[in-house]
Amino acid sequence: MASSMSLHEKRKKRNRHSLRKKSIGKLRLSVYKSNKHIYGQIIDDDEAMTLASASSLDGDIKKQYKNCGTKEVAGVVGKILAEKAVKKGITNVVFDRGGYVYHGRVKTLAEAARESGLKF
Repeated sequence: MASSMSLHEKRKKRNRHSLRKKSIGKLRLSVYKSNKHIYGQIIDDDEAMTLASASSLDGDIKKQYKNCGTKEVAGVVGKILAEKAVKKGITNVVFDRGGYVYHGRVKTLAEAARESGLKF
């Protein structure tokens, strides 16, 4: 029986492979989540640079919410990330959910980013 980590790695590899086909010339919005926090980055793979990032560890969010592992906090992180990106002139990205299933906090972050101006 395969361990859950290896299944996660398989999903991550499969997702990134399909993104390479779609993301020619586009930036990538990458999501990472732990049990307590969620992180989002907009990455330029050609230059190997992070252009914008936001996480639940940011000062205002961490002070405002006692538990940072909720969907509500994920929505705030998505909104902040999209606002930072739009200020830098970034509007079109591809969504990299990694090996995570598109529901819960990952979905909430993506929807908040879309509502705040990112297109993917």
